[in-house]
Parts: sequence; structure tokens; C-alpha cells
Amino acid sequence: MNHVPVREGSAKMAEIAMTVREVATYLNVNEKTVYRLAQKGDIPGFKVAGTWRFRREDIDRWIDDQKRAVGQPEGEK
Repeated sequence: MNHVPVREGSAKMAEIAMTVREVATYLNVNEKTVYRLAQKGDIPGFKVAGTWRFRREDIDRWIDDQKRAVGQPEGEK
């Protein structure tokens, strides 16, 4: 069997899967806001065993899309 070492797999997972709490902190919003956006499909996310997870690159792309929608230059966050 081909096994990935736990520490390497854990580090990779941390890079690609964020929790609701982590996304809320990243966006500086309440966790309930993240749940609401995810349930409505307004923010990109997926469920693992009934728990929401988010890829950082998807969140960053979503932020850029939101900025474009309001006409804000990409360099400003």
C-alpha cells in the first residue's frame, strides 16, 4: 500500500481545506454568515461528513469575483 506520511498529508490538508471558523476569521465575518453563504451556495464550499469545508484558492477567487462585481481593483483587499 502507498501511504502518505501523516505530517505531510496533514500539512497538505491544512493548505486546501479550511473550516467555517477559519473562513470566518479570514473574511472577518461571523461564523453564521459563512454558514448562511455556504448553504445558499453564495460562497464556494463542500461538505465532508456533514461538515462544511472550503479551499483557500476558491475563497480567494470568490473574493476577487466579489471585488470585480462592485468595480473594485484587484490589488485592493
